[in-house]
Amino acid sequence: MKNHQGGNAPEIGNTYTKWVDEGRFFLLPNAIFTLGLRPGEMTVYAYLIFCEDRKSHQCWPSIGKICQHTGMSANTVAKYIRQLEEKQLIDVEPTKVRTKSGEVRNGTLQFTIRPIQEAVNCKLERDLVAQSEQRRTKKKR
Repeated sequence: MKNHQGGNAPEIGNTYTKWVDEGRFFLLPNAIFTLGLRPGEMTVYAYLIFCEDRKSHQCWPSIGKICQHTGMSANTVAKYIRQLEEKQLIDVEPTKVRTKSGEVRNGTLQFTIRPIQEAVNCKLERDLVAQSEQRRTKKKR
Protein backbone atom coordinates (compact mmCIF):
# COMPACT_ATOMS: atom_id res chain seq x y z
CA MET A 1 0.00 0.00 0.00
CA LYS A 2 1.36 3.42 -0.96
CA ASN A 3 0.89 6.64 1.01
CA HIS A 4 0.41 10.13 -0.44
CA GLN A 5 4.15 10.53 -1.08
CA GLY A 6 4.54 7.16 -2.80
CA GLY A 7 6.18 5.52 0.24
CA ASN A 8 5.27 2.33 2.03
CA ALA A 9 2.28 1.95 4.33
CA PRO A 10 4.10 2.44 7.68
CA GLU A 11 4.38 6.15 6.87
CA ILE A 12 0.60 6.61 6.59
CA GLY A 13 0.48 7.49 10.30
CA ASN A 14 2.33 10.71 9.49
CA THR A 15 -0.17 11.72 6.82
CA TYR A 16 -2.70 13.04 9.33
CA THR A 17 -0.37 14.09 12.13
CA LYS A 18 2.38 15.91 10.27
CA TRP A 19 1.04 19.36 11.27
CA VAL A 20 0.33 18.54 14.91
CA ASP A 21 3.90 19.28 15.97
CA GLU A 22 3.68 22.71 14.36
CA GLY A 23 0.57 23.67 16.38
CA ARG A 24 -1.50 24.63 13.35
CA PHE A 25 -4.90 23.55 14.65
CA PHE A 26 -7.58 24.44 17.15
CA LEU A 27 -10.42 22.39 18.56
CA LEU A 28 -14.13 23.04 18.60
CA PRO A 29 -16.15 21.30 21.30
CA ASN A 30 -18.30 18.48 19.97
CA ALA A 31 -21.35 19.88 21.76
CA ILE A 32 -21.34 22.88 19.42
CA PHE A 33 -23.11 20.71 16.86
CA THR A 34 -26.04 20.09 19.23
CA LEU A 35 -26.92 23.79 19.50
CA GLY A 36 -28.42 24.26 16.04
CA LEU A 37 -26.17 27.17 15.10
CA ARG A 38 -26.49 28.80 11.70
CA PRO A 39 -23.45 28.50 9.43
CA GLY A 40 -22.55 32.16 10.01
CA GLU A 41 -22.76 31.77 13.79
CA MET A 42 -20.57 28.69 13.58
CA THR A 43 -18.03 30.54 11.42
CA VAL A 44 -17.76 33.53 13.77
CA TYR A 45 -17.58 31.24 16.82
CA ALA A 46 -14.85 29.15 15.19
CA TYR A 47 -12.84 32.29 14.40
CA LEU A 48 -13.15 33.48 18.01
CA ILE A 49 -11.98 30.06 19.24
CA PHE A 50 -9.07 30.33 16.79
CA CYS A 51 -8.09 33.73 18.29
CA GLU A 52 -8.71 32.71 21.91
CA ASP A 53 -5.97 32.83 24.55
CA ARG A 54 -6.22 29.28 25.92
CA LYS A 55 -5.46 30.36 29.49
CA SER A 56 -7.80 33.35 29.88
CA HIS A 57 -10.39 32.21 27.28
CA GLN A 58 -10.40 35.77 25.91
CA CYS A 59 -9.61 37.37 22.57
CA TRP A 60 -9.70 40.87 21.10
CA PRO A 61 -10.11 40.68 17.31
CA SER A 62 -11.64 43.75 15.73
CA ILE A 63 -14.87 43.48 13.78
CA GLY A 64 -12.83 44.33 10.68
CA LYS A 65 -10.43 41.44 11.32
CA ILE A 66 -13.33 39.03 11.81
CA CYS A 67 -14.86 40.31 8.54
CA GLN A 68 -11.56 39.86 6.74
CA HIS A 69 -11.17 36.25 7.86
CA THR A 70 -14.80 35.15 7.49
CA GLY A 71 -15.78 37.03 4.34
CA MET A 72 -18.81 38.58 6.04
CA SER A 73 -19.88 42.21 6.27
CA ALA A 74 -19.53 44.15 9.53
CA ASN A 75 -23.30 44.20 10.08
CA THR A 76 -23.51 40.44 9.57
CA VAL A 77 -20.62 39.78 11.96
CA ALA A 78 -22.23 42.07 14.56
CA LYS A 79 -25.54 40.18 14.17
CA TYR A 80 -23.86 36.82 14.71
CA ILE A 81 -21.91 38.13 17.70
CA ARG A 82 -25.19 39.23 19.32
CA GLN A 83 -26.73 35.82 18.60
CA LEU A 84 -23.74 33.97 20.07
CA GLU A 85 -24.00 36.17 23.16
CA GLU A 86 -27.75 35.43 23.46
CA LYS A 87 -26.99 31.70 23.22
CA GLN A 88 -24.47 32.11 26.07
CA LEU A 89 -21.49 30.98 24.01
CA ILE A 90 -19.59 34.23 24.48
CA ASP A 91 -19.49 37.35 26.63
CA VAL A 92 -18.69 40.66 24.94
CA GLU A 93 -17.30 43.73 26.68
CA PRO A 94 -16.16 47.02 25.16
CA THR A 95 -12.64 48.20 25.95
CA LYS A 96 -11.14 51.69 26.16
CA VAL A 97 -7.72 52.84 24.96
CA ARG A 98 -5.81 56.01 25.75
CA THR A 99 -4.13 57.74 22.82
CA LYS A 100 -0.71 59.40 23.03
CA SER A 101 -2.45 62.74 23.47
CA GLY A 102 -4.30 61.33 26.52
CA GLU A 103 -7.66 61.07 24.80
CA VAL A 104 -9.81 58.05 25.79
CA ARG A 105 -11.35 56.20 22.85
CA ASN A 106 -13.25 53.00 22.26
CA GLY A 107 -11.00 50.00 21.75
CA THR A 108 -11.79 46.62 20.27
CA LEU A 109 -14.33 44.34 21.86
CA GLN A 110 -13.14 41.81 24.40
CA PHE A 111 -14.64 38.39 23.76
CA THR A 112 -14.72 35.77 26.50
CA ILE A 113 -15.48 32.22 25.39
CA ARG A 114 -17.87 30.70 27.90
CA PRO A 115 -17.95 27.02 28.89
CA ILE A 116 -19.91 25.09 26.26
CA GLN A 117 -22.00 23.28 28.88
CA GLU A 118 -23.65 26.58 29.87
CA ALA A 119 -24.84 27.08 26.29
CA VAL A 120 -26.08 23.48 26.09
CA ASN A 121 -28.02 23.90 29.35
CA CYS A 122 -29.51 27.19 28.12
CA LYS A 123 -30.68 25.53 24.87
CA LEU A 124 -32.21 22.62 26.77
CA GLU A 125 -34.11 25.04 29.02
CA ARG A 126 -35.38 27.02 26.00
CA ASP A 127 -36.46 23.81 24.28
CA LEU A 128 -38.28 22.68 27.42
CA VAL A 129 -40.13 26.01 27.72
CA ALA A 130 -41.07 25.91 24.02
CA GLN A 131 -42.34 22.35 24.39
CA SER A 132 -44.51 23.22 27.40
CA GLU A 133 -45.88 26.26 25.52
CA GLN A 134 -46.88 23.98 22.64
CA ARG A 135 -48.65 21.61 25.03
CA ARG A 136 -50.60 24.47 26.61
CA THR A 137 -51.61 25.79 23.17
CA LYS A 138 -52.84 22.34 22.08
CA LYS A 139 -54.89 21.88 25.28
CA LYS A 140 -56.70 25.21 24.79
CA ARG A 141 -57.99 24.17 21.35
